[in-house]
Amino acid sequence: MKKYKPTAKSYFSGAGLFDIGIKQAGIKIVQSIDIDKKATACMKMNRHYFNHQILTKDIKETTVLDQPNTDIIYFTYPCDRYSDIADIHKVRTGDELFLHAFRHIALEQPAMFWGENVPGMLKFKVVMEAMTKLPGYYITTFCPVNASLWLPQDRKRVIIVGTKKPFNITAPESKRRVRLKSLMEKNPDVHIPNYVISRLNGNYRDLPIIVNPNDVNAIAPTCVAHYAKDRGTRLVADENYKHGVRPFSIREYARLQGVPDDYKFPSTSNAYCLIGNGVPVHIGRWIGGEAIKYFN
Repeated sequence: MKKYKPTAKSYFSGAGLFDIGIKQAGIKIVQSIDIDKKATACMKMNRHYFNHQILTKDIKETTVLDQPNTDIIYFTYPCDRYSDIADIHKVRTGDELFLHAFRHIALEQPAMFWGENVPGMLKFKVVMEAMTKLPGYYITTFCPVNASLWLPQDRKRVIIVGTKKPFNITAPESKRRVRLKSLMEKNPDVHIPNYVISRLNGNYRDLPIIVNPNDVNAIAPTCVAHYAKDRGTRLVADENYKHGVRPFSIREYARLQGVPDDYKFPSTSNAYCLIGNGVPVHIGRWIGGEAIKYFN
């Protein structure tokens, strides 16, 4: 019997990293929305992955019932309000974007929805109540789901899954992780800004995190969007460079997120931001695979 191929809409899609995994799992994405023009432009550079409608829109101004109806809707809204790293001034109050996700779920009533964010979101009781107590849904929360199950990157996430019918969503299992060394480029195109050397010399509050790809168990720290502005925080050991270390290249950073090499990024530092803001491809493939089981 031919399997049913569910449809989905993506909100806060960014550059579509999560969407790649969803599509690889066999789900048909019909629409992706993000307010970031650079992110949606990057998706449009990759029509070999995204042949669906890509919109540059603000969810706050997007009405629900004017959108195409789909089996699944999912939200990977920005994590800066929930991340301990981002809350350096201890003034965060949460973010209203989750309310707009809640609004879309409540009005559309899809057969399934997903929410994704950093584990810090669990501390926000109002957010978690809205996303996990919605009448008419069976909710399963996974935390942490770590990209390190598949990739040499420590990236923990909370995944919330809502279904109209009871269903046992299987947690991701430990897989044979890709080795960091296999992700390294032979001749990387990287520039070492002066501030990287300054950080190495101890002129910053903290020293860089340095990972050695020759260590079979090496795991890179979380890919962060801020890498676009400061590539001195995370370095890779490389004896071909004067100081024995260098920043990750754009392609290496993308590989840490599970992005295939034929995915195109702009050749600017903004690419690091798009990659760091993304959700690893493998996490999308896992939850997409569970959705296929649910609908079949």
